Amino acid sequence: MNTETVSVILKRFESPDEVRLLQKGRFELVHLGGMTIGRATYERGWKSSEHVGRAMGARRCEVEHVGLVLSGIATAALDDGRVFKLHAGELFYIPPVPHDSWVIGDEPYVSLHFLGANSYAKSSS
Repeated sequence: MNTETVSVILKRFESPDEVRLLQKGRFELVHLGGMTIGRATYERGWKSSEHVGRAMGARRCEVEHVGLVLSGIATAALDDGRVFKLHAGELFYIPPVPHDSWVIGDEPYVSLHFLGANSYAKSSS
């Protein structure tokens, strides 16, 4: 057995390593075990192309996402015309093709992002 000390790391989104403030939302990042996990929180009326893309100089998001919806409902609309609703409790994969998304209804939308978090809503400057 290896006698080196093995560290266990515990973190919470209430004290994230980084916060990306967005119009009508926020994206909190935690770096843990060699990966970056994000928590997206979007208000009613949030739309990716308007509230993230415009600020990043992009018409559509092309980040690959793997995540879990914690609360609320949103869409994932691919540029080929397919539109998917994302509900609380669902795991999702969105390929790295141009897409938009928006919150449906009055409840805030909250999701965890296990893939794509590091590059999402990241300013190029």
